[in-house]
Amino acid sequence: MKIAGIQKSTLIDYPGKVAATVFVSGCNFKCPFCHNPELVLPKEIKKHPEISENNFWDFLEERRGFLDGVVICGGEPTIYDDLPDFIEKIQEMGFLVKLDTNGSRPEMLQRMLELNLLDYVAMDIKAPKKKYSSVVDADVDIENIGKSIKLLKKGLIDFEFRTTLVPGLVERKEVLEIVKWISPAPKYFLQNFRAQGKTVNSKFSKVKPFPDDYMEKLKQEVAPYFDVCQIR
Repeated sequence: MKIAGIQKSTLIDYPGKVAATVFVSGCNFKCPFCHNPELVLPKEIKKHPEISENNFWDFLEERRGFLDGVVICGGEPTIYDDLPDFIEKIQEMGFLVKLDTNGSRPEMLQRMLELNLLDYVAMDIKAPKKKYSSVVDADVDIENIGKSIKLLKKGLIDFEFRTTLVPGLVERKEVLEIVKWISPAPKYFLQNFRAQGKTVNSKFSKVKPFPDDYMEKLKQEVAPYFDVCQIR
């Protein structure tokens, strides 16, 4: 595992839990609106210092009794074949584990579910099927995305789907197509893209988010298809 960063405490990344977030570098998608280029672009990854696993384990040891769980995000954690071993060690230390994933490696997701290594999964649904590759700027096997959706919908663990809305790229029309694909499901979150000074494609750093009323109307439109539907 190539660890690029640690957020020592968060109350929002793991629903209902106090958690630390560990960021791994490397991703098989190149979403142009991603605000973590240092975790995605090879030339930026090289500039970004890594955190040793030993330092991470020392950190977790110090946080026993203070944290409920650990959120593993990226980048894309499932590109690492040693992810199950990494998670197993976290669990052995007494922490719950939430995985943030793009769902591109269903075989890895299935393996971890079978081994009871996950307590919560948040899967990003980037786009409707026909637009997936263009939105994430990478060749995508859409069947793999579908397999991951079906795996989670078996209800073996708590999970959520989420989509980031990006003006000119992922808007109301795209969300409605996504909803037809993934519903019904327990939880679906709409995330309003907000430029944070840096994006994988620099032109997206100037894109303004959707107005609040746009997001609210869309939420009301799709909410009937889910037990929980909220804006983040």
